[in-house]
Amino acid sequence: MRPYHKTKKIDFTSVYPCPCRRRGNLKSIVLTEALGCDRCQQIFVVKENGQVIEQLSSIYHKKAWRWTGYRWTNAYSRWSQNYLSAVLGTTIFLAVAAAVILPILLHWLSAQSIIFLAIVLLISVILLTIMLWVIYRH
Repeated sequence: MRPYHKTKKIDFTSVYPCPCRRRGNLKSIVLTEALGCDRCQQIFVVKENGQVIEQLSSIYHKKAWRWTGYRWTNAYSRWSQNYLSAVLGTTIFLAVAAAVILPILLHWLSAQSIIFLAIVLLISVILLTIMLWVIYRH
């Protein structure tokens, strides 16, 4: 997902603040398309047509940033955060709706349809749990 701020292409002749928040400066590494921090010794590779830097040391969680002209913004985490909040909001809404509507339905419905409704509710909760687990892993 595109960031809200307009991103600028990274210039290898410029010095940038380190996105790791250790008050270091990123400087270009000679003969590479990478930047190194003079304080935390991290190496960042420039990707996506020179608009994104990605931290080399993190294998499992890719940390990447875009330069807005005055600060770094996360490049990859916005989509998962928005998606996670949407799934959590939907889950809370369904739980509240079930708590309000379920007693009314139980009063009106017969025993066979109560079992069917309980199975559908259980399957929905299992699917939402799996979705949250997959999102949390990313």
